Amino acid sequence: MSDTVSRRSVLRLLGGATAVALAATTGLPTPARAAAREAAGPRVESLLTRLTLDEKISLLHGAPDPKSLGQAGHVPGVERLGIPPLRLADGPAGVRVKQHATALPAPVLLAAAFDPGLARRYGRVIGHEGRALGQDVLLSPMVNLVRTPYAGRNFETFSEDPLLSADLVAEEIRGIQGEGLIATVKHYAMNNQEQDRETVDVRVDEQTLNEVELRAFEAAVGAGSRAVMGAYNKVNGTYACENEELLTGILRDRWGFQGWVMTDWHAAHSTVAALTAGLDMEMPNGKYFGAALKTAVRDGSVSEEYVDRAVRRILTAMDDFGLLDGSAPPRPARDAAAGAAVALEVAKAGATLLHNENGTLPLTGEAARSIAVVGPTGSLPFVSGGGSAHVVPDHADSPLDAIRSRAGEGSRVSYALGEDLFGKPLPKDALSAGIAPEAQRVAAGKTWTYDGTLTVEDDDEWTFVVHYSGTRPKVLLDGVELFPVAAGLAEYFTGGLVSAAPDGLAVRRRTLDLAAGEHRVEITAKGGAQGQTFRLRRVTGATRAQDVAEAVRAAGAAHSVVLFAYEDATENQDRTTLALPGHQTQLIEAVTAANPRTTVVLNTSSSTSMPWLERTAAVLQMYYPGQEGAAATAAVLFGDCDPGGRLTQSFPVDDDHHPVAGEPRRYPGVNGVEHYSEGIHVGYRWYDAKGVRPLFPFGYGLSYTSFAYGELRVERTGDGLEVSFTVRNTGRRDGVDVPQVYVGPSPDLRVDQAVRVLGGYQRLALKAGESRRVTVRVDERTLSSWDPKRHGWVLGTGRRTVWVGASSGELRLSTRTGV
Repeated sequence: MSDTVSRRSVLRLLGGATAVALAATTGLPTPARAAAREAAGPRVESLLTRLTLDEKISLLHGAPDPKSLGQAGHVPGVERLGIPPLRLADGPAGVRVKQHATALPAPVLLAAAFDPGLARRYGRVIGHEGRALGQDVLLSPMVNLVRTPYAGRNFETFSEDPLLSADLVAEEIRGIQGEGLIATVKHYAMNNQEQDRETVDVRVDEQTLNEVELRAFEAAVGAGSRAVMGAYNKVNGTYACENEELLTGILRDRWGFQGWVMTDWHAAHSTVAALTAGLDMEMPNGKYFGAALKTAVRDGSVSEEYVDRAVRRILTAMDDFGLLDGSAPPRPARDAAAGAAVALEVAKAGATLLHNENGTLPLTGEAARSIAVVGPTGSLPFVSGGGSAHVVPDHADSPLDAIRSRAGEGSRVSYALGEDLFGKPLPKDALSAGIAPEAQRVAAGKTWTYDGTLTVEDDDEWTFVVHYSGTRPKVLLDGVELFPVAAGLAEYFTGGLVSAAPDGLAVRRRTLDLAAGEHRVEITAKGGAQGQTFRLRRVTGATRAQDVAEAVRAAGAAHSVVLFAYEDATENQDRTTLALPGHQTQLIEAVTAANPRTTVVLNTSSSTSMPWLERTAAVLQMYYPGQEGAAATAAVLFGDCDPGGRLTQSFPVDDDHHPVAGEPRRYPGVNGVEHYSEGIHVGYRWYDAKGVRPLFPFGYGLSYTSFAYGELRVERTGDGLEVSFTVRNTGRRDGVDVPQVYVGPSPDLRVDQAVRVLGGYQRLALKAGESRRVTVRVDERTLSSWDPKRHGWVLGTGRRTVWVGASSGELRLSTRTGV
């Protein structure tokens, strides 16, 4: 951040703190008390006196951008007073606009590195590029906890652990805002699923709310985040975007937040209730904070001082970033090379090795020279998930090309599709005359229709796949529409991989059982202003069998196999199972039967069940690795770097053994209400409390070398514990380790406590044979619990157990210490 911005921010925070103290002693009535508490600088106060009511209201809601850059939102400025517009871009894994940007690995992969410093560099790339691409506000980072493994946006956030999430979000925000881009922490609060996200009422007790979900939001505020995005859902009966306890009682009065609160897109539900509760901006339009707000002020339903309060908050943040007086640094040029370097570093650092029998990885010798690559994401780069996280990358190589390049001359690297994502051409003469199913052209301004017959040779499961360049064609099979337009946002959020063909055409699918014989097909396609081309393809049981047979032949002919498996997650849609989608399980089983030296590379959003695990030689979790994912994957496979990632979420064995399994009141909710009845026992805490063994525990990850821990010592400090121990690389390779410190419950607290919680961690790179003394600090907040009777934090005193381990499930050292 520039010196100008930094000084202003510090002064503003100090001024805000003084105003809080003043308001607390004077007892001024609301909203005058709120105005005193949030008194702005002279520039902002001067603007407030000159703004008309219409101009004030125009700053409190989104509107179309006359110079749209493809960003998510736009707030018009007030030209006559020199207030510039604000452009707001999505950006959990890079800046989402029309132009090319660095497509960084998904935040879940960043988190797997357990490296707050890397999170800051990640944030700096996004901050730099956001300003370079004409943006002022980044709608990121997301910090909601991974509570259910089915949540469609688990890849956009960090972890199931409050401490790790807090550490990472704070540093990413410092990186983003250090480049002069305003960061927005989201989604405040309890937005931990996509199903029914716009209506579900989350019922959560006070202790769980504060200990679990809110810790990372508080850290974001502490790091200086100047914007907060309210969630869609209700919290304890009240929509988050009009929840006074969240927006004022906690966010501002307790944490001292100095920025503004905006809605998630179309998440407003009221005018007066929302504004008085603490909401400042409605996005992306002015349904409630436009004409309705003006009417409410005019008829006395709400005081104009509340409007002033919201405007003051927005303008103050803009002033602190130099947007009101022109002191913001000039917009920089993009540095694509620097962005790519960080993207590669993150992808390698977060690569997590889950299984490695008999040293299968890294690939060396004959295993590195004779390889069969299998799976659609072996030849197609899987860059990012769908929805708000999608970025237009500068480039993205395929893993197949990267593996071939790394294997070098003289190697034999074959490829087999294995699982078809985009369909095969229909058999010749399957459709009656009048259509070119591989390239049907519809002229601009024209409507093309077809009424014909599809002849099916055998009873089979068919997946119809339509590819189209314009408005989606309407296709009816025996009178039933195959590809209906989905309601609301679901139409637009369909995945980051499967929704577009390699040539860029949009894709939709429909699977159903077809009987042998003739079926009526009716198609209506519109050319629109530009005209369009569409294709109609299919995948059947017969074509799948051919693809699997080809993969088996390739696997049998190679020394080793690298099989890429995928799961395509997106905003607005939860998963329905932890199993890999489609027929990938059968593919893995067939390939591993043909060649047990098979490594499975997972490009998945979150935890995955693995009934095929013991059949494989190795499993490498790469999540959604960004534009440099192919190079990073190859580097790990061939041992050019150690797999440095560790799991930031527990991987359940299957759909029946995890914190929300068999508990519909917990997820997805019953009759519109969802109960966080697991309380503080989220993630690994639940597994510990219930004695359930996960497939892989929180913090787990293998290295290409081995590490030993010893000489544990714990000392009490003024504000926590210092845990010291020695880590030694006992193998013959350089490697990365992430030792973790866990703390047991206090005997003196009479509130619910976890069996153990993460107290700290340290990412280490050690050379072969190297030893290092490590000190991990456990802060007082981690040693405290929220007491609902006192409505505050209470330090957990008494003798407590401290563990040091390689994961939450592998605790190697322990001692007891007094607190």
